[in-house]
Amino acid sequence: QLVESGGGLVQAGDSLRLSCVASGRPFSTYGVGWFRQAPGKEREFVCAVAWIGGITSCADSVKGRFTVSRDNAKNAGYLLMDSLKPEDTAVYYCAARLGGDALSSDSYYSSWGQGTQVTVSS
Repeated sequence: QLVESGGGLVQAGDSLRLSCVASGRPFSTYGVGWFRQAPGKEREFVCAVAWIGGITSCADSVKGRFTVSRDNAKNAGYLLMDSLKPEDTAVYYCAARLGGDALSSDSYYSSWGQGTQVTVSS
């Protein structure tokens, strides 16, 4: 089970850190992806971190602003979002896959959290 937290209402230029806490199997064995879905739009890939090797990837739209990380000791993954823009407004989801790489396809991931709302005002 995955539970996201850390969303909220912020102004453009602000930062937020989203957390994804896992229960059940050791989180260290999972690749973790972050996705978002804005109203009326399809869910899109944001960032991901592989289960091993510290390999990460992010969508071009957030590169240089968002940072994905994990803390296996805390069974948690994080998405640090800096320089937020109004177009970053969406529900953000974390997803996981056992032994997963840092891939961008949502169909790759087998477990999903319930989502956390991020709203960026201009």
